[in-house]
Amino acid sequence: MNCKDELLSFLGGVQAELKVVVMPDFFLDRLIELECSVSRFSSMVKDVAERKGGSIDGITQEEIRGGNAINTASALAALGVSVTPIVCTNRLGLQQINFHLRRHRVDTSHVKVLEKASLTTALEIKTEDGKANVMLRDLGSLADFGSANLTEADYELVDDADCVCLFNWAGTRNFGTELAQAVFKRVKATGKGKTYYDTADPTSNREKIGELMEKVLRSSLVDVLSLNENEAVSYAALLDDWVSEQRGKLRFDELARGSARILAKRLSARIDLHTTSFSATFTKNSEVVVPAFKIKALRATGAGDAWNAGNILADGNALSAECRLTLANAVSACYLSDSEGVHPTREKLIKFIKNSSLQL
Repeated sequence: MNCKDELLSFLGGVQAELKVVVMPDFFLDRLIELECSVSRFSSMVKDVAERKGGSIDGITQEEIRGGNAINTASALAALGVSVTPIVCTNRLGLQQINFHLRRHRVDTSHVKVLEKASLTTALEIKTEDGKANVMLRDLGSLADFGSANLTEADYELVDDADCVCLFNWAGTRNFGTELAQAVFKRVKATGKGKTYYDTADPTSNREKIGELMEKVLRSSLVDVLSLNENEAVSYAALLDDWVSEQRGKLRFDELARGSARILAKRLSARIDLHTTSFSATFTKNSEVVVPAFKIKALRATGAGDAWNAGNILADGNALSAECRLTLANAVSACYLSDSEGVHPTREKLIKFIKNSSLQL
């Protein structure tokens, strides 16, 4: 049975009942689609500023669900996974979370209602390599979120989970490393599940990356480290001069692949890399690479979150590395190519896989 047939059989059959916990971020997002280049947009803004203000009309905008943890929760719930978010927001944010997850039975009783919501304005801009997203963030209460915000009921949830996922280390600016240590140590001490870490882009908290590397990434606390190209290169550059030596000589995705190999050799975690053209998984002794699906991407935001959901579902059901990566790619591609930006159900994913082809 080839991987495609195996996935169709898996999605159409009975799956393990997974319990997943995700934390700690939810953002109220405004997405602004700019059908122009960076230079053109800069020129438009400059013209308006020089005439002391005014409007730029015809800019498509949308308020959407944001935050790595909540986006991953939405994608997992759509796939039928039991997922519980432990995230922080304000009262309006909690109403928004309940609205966005209304299609699914998601327990939101562990959401922390704090003083200030996290807000993002995401600019999707045209580049030669497709759409790029530039996120302007107000972290709100997330910046100070840490283990002190967790209750014993939260930790009991963590103990019972099959997978405990932490996201957006840079967003938890002041206590992100401490939060990861506390939660993952609890899993290792009294839990039964795997620890899954996607730090997101660490560069906005650059001065603390070294501490994160020493206290969390180089420890035995992380089972799976999920990365995109930039994150892989950023972390590997701390461990091996090869990264800086090859920067500019290799294509960026190839630099990322080499960086992921370095991380797999130096860290105890399995390294899962997702890029626009392929995804790959690395251990100290193995490497599997799978091409992405051929699609017309209608958005640039949320690809990694959808990918993580597929990866977690497949990992929890012990699929082979090739099928796991292919499923993760399919969830991400199906989401990115959906006209309404809705995370796919299993039924929708089956149709997508049947009718789609891989990049060559």
